[in-house]
Amino acid sequence: MPAIRSRHLCSVAAALALTVAAPATAATAAEPSPAALREVLFVGNNWDGTADVIRSTRDFAKIGRIDVIPDKDARMAEINANPIKWIYFMAIRNSVGEGHDQFVDDMYSTPDGRSVVVSRPSFADVVSLDLATGAVNWRFPVSGYRADHMAVSPDGKRVAVSASTSNTVHVLDIETGRELGNFATGDKPHENIFTKDGKYIYNMAIGEVNTQTDAPWLDWTKGDRRVTVVDATTFKQVKVIDMRDRLDALGLRDFSDAVRPAVFSPDESKLYFQVSFFNGFFEYDVATDRITRTKTLPKNPATSDDRTTFVNDDYATVVDRATLTEGPLVTASKPYWATVSGDGKSCVVSESGTDQVTAIDFATGRKQVSVPVGDHPQRVRLGHVESGWTSPAAR
Repeated sequence: MPAIRSRHLCSVAAALALTVAAPATAATAAEPSPAALREVLFVGNNWDGTADVIRSTRDFAKIGRIDVIPDKDARMAEINANPIKWIYFMAIRNSVGEGHDQFVDDMYSTPDGRSVVVSRPSFADVVSLDLATGAVNWRFPVSGYRADHMAVSPDGKRVAVSASTSNTVHVLDIETGRELGNFATGDKPHENIFTKDGKYIYNMAIGEVNTQTDAPWLDWTKGDRRVTVVDATTFKQVKVIDMRDRLDALGLRDFSDAVRPAVFSPDESKLYFQVSFFNGFFEYDVATDRITRTKTLPKNPATSDDRTTFVNDDYATVVDRATLTEGPLVTASKPYWATVSGDGKSCVVSESGTDQVTAIDFATGRKQVSVPVGDHPQRVRLGHVESGWTSPAAR
């Protein structure tokens, strides 16, 4: 899960999540009064149904917690009354949920810092929660039966969310929840990225990830895995990038073409991404439409060669983007996500195996501090709350 800075990537040798400092804070571009807002990190505790709010720099201390499923009783009543919804709900629990419900996947604050928008996989929806009261401002049920990764436009006004079972991305007005449009993707849409000018949306479809057919020669059974690029205003398809062809051109036919979350370099000339079952990442040149560099990271000795047994490798490392040289391997338990701290000096990694987030210094590549959070922390996003904010539960 590399988190990119201008010179460094912070890479978690696991199923990839890539984030960049600029888009993480882009939702605050339209702030009416920056002095009245406080920058924070939101940590989504997927199995808890909560999000911890922590400081975005230095000690990363916790300042509050949000209940992201205040309407749980109503949602469960709907699910229990619909046999198809119940089947999908239980399928999520017993597959990707590892025996747990998935209550928070992704989250972004609104530009005014008054609300946080959350995608909830098990409830197949997106909700906006009032940070002062904890109440639901609006709710948008996605098509199909599972909500996944989101992205916010540079102006902070639109949020794109993947509906992973319907091969659709919905784009919503972040203030009202009204759907502005949608577009079709490959199988199992995953990460979404707005370009920094707000003109295009990139979506990465990862295909079927729950089957046991993970041998290289059966890779074709995993579905339509591709990067879909659309116009962010009309939602018309602009381009499709099939990394299978680009990998094959390098002789990497045994590599999966399931592009995990990805991130652009600051000038958007390069796209860094990882594929399933590979302890490393690739550099893709946008102008020439080809993979230009491959970085293989040290393999975890505990990882079997049997793909059906793969789990997140237990370390994170800072990689120099110019030389692709990695730094010290920082032990991490089931690392899930990596992002950049508010001051750009640290890589913040969620450790879903030990319910904590860990900050790693970009300059030295060494661990700074670990902070306990809720059950199974996953996505970590920079955002804002109003100055002096305290969580409703603390009042």
